[in-house]
Amino acid sequence: MTDTVAGIEFPVTAATDEATRRVREMVSPLLFHHSRRVFLFGSLHARALGLQPDPELLYLAAMFHDTGLLTPFSDAVQRFELDGADHARKFLLDHGFSDGAADVVWQAVALHTTPGIPGRMGPEIAATNFGVLTDAIGWGLDELDADQVKEITAVHPLGDFKREFLQEFVDGLKNRPETTYGTVNSDVLEHFIPDFRRTSMVERVTGSAWPQ
Repeated sequence: MTDTVAGIEFPVTAATDEATRRVREMVSPLLFHHSRRVFLFGSLHARALGLQPDPELLYLAAMFHDTGLLTPFSDAVQRFELDGADHARKFLLDHGFSDGAADVVWQAVALHTTPGIPGRMGPEIAATNFGVLTDAIGWGLDELDADQVKEITAVHPLGDFKREFLQEFVDGLKNRPETTYGTVNSDVLEHFIPDFRRTSMVERVTGSAWPQ
């Protein structure tokens, strides 16, 4: 597999090699290519912003960030972002990383769909979020070099990304719809699942156990 794309070098370590192998076996080709593009786009944004994420930690966060969409993934009924974050943390600890490094990757994965906050955090967390935003919704795409974008999508093609990516979300969330409360994930189920109805914060407050 190409080690350098669009001027970004993929980190080559025992952990990244194993993560690449494992994630490729776990997820669909669409999510595998998406995860690699997240690393590349996140690295380009980091470079432009003067951020200096640890390439290995950024790569591991990018590779594991959507693994929580697998069904079933864990025994816990929780947000898919937390499933992926827990999986990533275990992987890092099992491979001899420090608690601090594992926590950085956990946060990057857990917060990757959260608006606003990751970009104010550490470089690995911010870059993961920026890469996700670029690949999923085109955020910052016009600020990137067109030839670099073309090279990235040649190596890791988009395919029928919009349709298949949303279907991955539907498949990964439809059996745990309650976990989408307060997240962008409820948008997907509301659009694609006819009988899904999101619960609002207003309903949770007015229907709480407290008396009026």
